[in-house]
Amino acid sequence: MVDTIENQSPHQVVIVGGGFGGLYAAQALGKAPVQVTLIDKRNFHLFQPLLYQVATGTLSPADISSPLRAVVSENKNTTVIMGDVRDIKPEEKKLIMASGEVTYDTLIVATGVSHSYFGNDQWETVAPGLKTIEDALKMRQRIFMAFEAAEKETDAEKRRAWLTFVIVGGGPTGVELAGAIAELAFSTLKRDFRNIDTSEAKVLLLEGMDRVLPPYTPDLSAKAEESLNRLGVTVQTKTMVTNITDNVVTTKQGDKVEQIPARTILWAAGVKASPMGKAIAQSTGAELDRVGRVIVESDLTVPGYPDIFVVGDLASFSHQNGKPLPGVAPVAMQEGQYVANLIEQRLAGYTMPAFSYVDRGSMAVIGRNAAVVDLGFVKFSGLLAWLIWVFIHIYFLIEFDNKLIVMLQWGWNYWTRKRGARLITGDESMGLIGVDSNGEYYSPKNTKSPVEV
Repeated sequence: MVDTIENQSPHQVVIVGGGFGGLYAAQALGKAPVQVTLIDKRNFHLFQPLLYQVATGTLSPADISSPLRAVVSENKNTTVIMGDVRDIKPEEKKLIMASGEVTYDTLIVATGVSHSYFGNDQWETVAPGLKTIEDALKMRQRIFMAFEAAEKETDAEKRRAWLTFVIVGGGPTGVELAGAIAELAFSTLKRDFRNIDTSEAKVLLLEGMDRVLPPYTPDLSAKAEESLNRLGVTVQTKTMVTNITDNVVTTKQGDKVEQIPARTILWAAGVKASPMGKAIAQSTGAELDRVGRVIVESDLTVPGYPDIFVVGDLASFSHQNGKPLPGVAPVAMQEGQYVANLIEQRLAGYTMPAFSYVDRGSMAVIGRNAAVVDLGFVKFSGLLAWLIWVFIHIYFLIEFDNKLIVMLQWGWNYWTRKRGARLITGDESMGLIGVDSNGEYYSPKNTKSPVEV
């Protein structure tokens, strides 16, 4: 036993980030003898594993989002603040926000990661990534605008460029995006246009490693590639993107350099830590890994600061097998619950063993009736894997209405092969929403000047 922490006033636990790690910690502390403050820049929790379905018109943003206040409304000890944390003063136990300061007794940081362009940040405007609702809507805008522009294009070469979709990165997000876009082009939209044959679209998935889904076993990667090929996706492995400019993707495969004309380029490769990682390192002296994640102790604390925890994608935890845990939702969920339990045990005067992640398997969906599942003791693909993927994702959606809506939407889409969220929306802050007579994107507030993409 350790000395019990005395509480003249409720122990103040501040959680920064309402993703899986932060939200699961807040929920687990709902009945604890503490006061919880949950801070996030958004007022909602986003179920990121299904974000690609918003980008491809299967689901709407509200289907995979849950208001944070509603999720924790039954927890009378929990306050939600919508705000942006800028810095941390660990010696004073204070967080610096844009609108003031917040003090804490125990801090949990779960601000996640964003996409990385490996030093080529100029590519972001032409090859959007997929981490936020805005990213998904921007992708959806560009995907469906490409078909609309192709419908009006009379030049065959320009039309081919509009109907060429390049996805960079063959991890789960890239595989899911490629499969969904192929289903759109070759199935969902094939009767909707009069001047183009959408089945002439070309969907390219580029991966720098020697196979797609590199974290998976080689046999599952091979099955995933076979499924993608059946859908009509062209997979190019051992392919590095060296430049993206003027609607052309330049690739290098060995000694072969190729330029691919494409008007829709989507980024699904690489991550970088949120700015809170750097803020923690500067204020505590903690080390960061190569993508900016905080290297934590075996109990997920910052070295030398037992009152500061880092969980989820922002934490670099390699105490289990020498390799950092993957940046997936199950890791963040378990870390959030562990830290909540550890805080309660500390307050009661007890200790807990180091965090240990229980890997219950991994899965990725390729398309209709096609997925791969690795449960450790068994690996399989096909219809059964797809059904398990469907069940697991519905089960882990946060609110009941989300579960019901998504289940009904998927059922309807399965039988009709329609996608009801194929809306082209947006404004200048999100991206571009039109194509002028010269085949250039334009912004509605500045229609005279084409916007470079």
